Amino acid sequence: QVQLVESGGGLVQPGGSLRLSCAASGSIFRINAMGWYRQAPGKERELVASITSGGTTTYADSVKGRFTVSRDNAKNTVYLQMNSLKPEDTAVYYCNANILTLVPHYYERTYWGQGTQVTVSS
Repeated sequence: QVQLVESGGGLVQPGGSLRLSCAASGSIFRINAMGWYRQAPGKERELVASITSGGTTTYADSVKGRFTVSRDNAKNTVYLQMNSLKPEDTAVYYCNANILTLVPHYYERTYWGQGTQVTVSS
C-alpha cells in the first residue's frame, strides 16, 4: 500500500510564501515523476508543477518565476516552494506521483494525496 501525505498549507497574505511537502510511504520500489496540482472551487484541477526522476521540471505559466518544485529521493518527498503568492493561487493543492511497486507484484500507477488548502488573502 502506498500513501501520499501533503503538509504545509495554510493562510498567507498576498506576497507571502509557503512551502508544501508531500511524503510518499509504503512498498515503494521506484518513484518516477512527481508533481503538484491545484483546484479552486468551481474550476477543474490543473497542473501547477512537476519534476521527473532526473530533475527536469515543468511549470504552469501562471506560476513561473514564483514557484519552485524540488524532490528529495532519499526521503521520497516532493516540495513546492511558493513565493510572491497571489489571491489567484488560492486552491486545494494535491500531490501526485507515479510509483512502481514490486510487492506483492509488479504494479505501476499514479497516486494522489488528500490535498492541502492554500488561502491567499489580506
